[in-house]
Amino acid sequence: MGKAMVFIDGNNLYYSLKSNTGDTKLDFLKLGQKLAQPDDLHTVYYYNAPMIEQVNPEKYRKQQRFFAGLHNTNGVIVRLGRLVPKGGTFIEKGVDVLIATDMLTHAFQNDYDTAILVSGDGDFAEVVLAVTRQGKKVKNAAFGSARSGALQKISHTFIRLDADYVKDCRP
Repeated sequence: MGKAMVFIDGNNLYYSLKSNTGDTKLDFLKLGQKLAQPDDLHTVYYYNAPMIEQVNPEKYRKQQRFFAGLHNTNGVIVRLGRLVPKGGTFIEKGVDVLIATDMLTHAFQNDYDTAILVSGDGDFAEVVLAVTRQGKKVKNAAFGSARSGALQKISHTFIRLDADYVKDCRP
């Protein structure tokens, strides 16, 4: 049995959960443990961007409580990018780079045998290839409606998330 690390693209997972199950509440440590099997789960990394307080103070406070809960969960590390205004909306910046950097850094440091990327974002294909060149296995987990064919093709294992898969990962 080897060591596994989970890298969760929070925004990607949130919208997939919302559209596929209607319920966005999830225990990320339980999800990580289920995804890691049969390997031993080392750490779950959760990535997102904090909302801007001045734009929506109530949503900001709810998100901050959510982040605080994750910060207090042993085995879960929260990494945050930022939101920047663009054309009347906001876009995430820095999150994908954080995920890619952490996946590569931990691969080079031999901190895991298997990386589990929870995202349907095909932009991660190159980092998955780089991690596999380091002799690491990569599992990709995503909802079918949000999966990337490119990620699915180059990952060692694809785990199709759905309402049934995540039902025992609820808080």
